Amino acid sequence: MSYVVVFERGEASVGAYVPDLPGCVAIGKTKEEATELIRSAIAMHLEALKEEGLTIPEPVSTVESIEV
Repeated sequence: MSYVVVFERGEASVGAYVPDLPGCVAIGKTKEEATELIRSAIAMHLEALKEEGLTIPEPVSTVESIEV
């Protein structure tokens, strides 16, 4: 499965979250670090859902840049 990850650059860090997996977030010093951390967070999130017998959400979010 492939989930959309949103990255937000702050003054001293980069945050990442997955719209289709509420609560699945990560923060790194760089985008590369945030990418590694969110990849691990997604895996742990999905594993926790499985262990609890919950349904794994299908990815439904999409991304598009709109120029204005």
